[in-house]
Amino acid sequence: MNWLITLVGLSVAAMITAGVWLELKPRNRPSPRFLKGGVLANFLVVGLGLAGILMLGAQEVLAAEPIAGGALEISLGKGLALIGIGLPTAFAAIAAGIALGPVGSASLAVIAEKPEMFGRTLIYMGLAEGIAIYGLVMSILMLGKI
Repeated sequence: MNWLITLVGLSVAAMITAGVWLELKPRNRPSPRFLKGGVLANFLVVGLGLAGILMLGAQEVLAAEPIAGGALEISLGKGLALIGIGLPTAFAAIAAGIALGPVGSASLAVIAEKPEMFGRTLIYMGLAEGIAIYGLVMSILMLGKI
């Protein structure tokens, strides 16, 4: 499995290096075909490598003997309850992101025309971000019930 982790690491390092190189030395003409194919191949290697790491890692974890004698047992019901507790935070964060997109772009447009409206736009951004905070508070309150 170490070779797979090394391969994924080298592939990610190659993508980062190519990105930095293209950022520092921009090209005025279109990129050659081999560059596009190389980036696509790197993405494919990273995707397959991560899938392999997940599969091999899961096998190693399942095959390992338990180290701690008194490990905490989580039943199926408790696991589903924990997933259900995490869902409000996840959905609230997604909703806040969806709300912040249009509000943020409208705020920037207003600030560009009238800089004195900065305070009001911050209030609207805070109201949109409050959606995520409400989801987090709900998850914390539900976690206290378990």
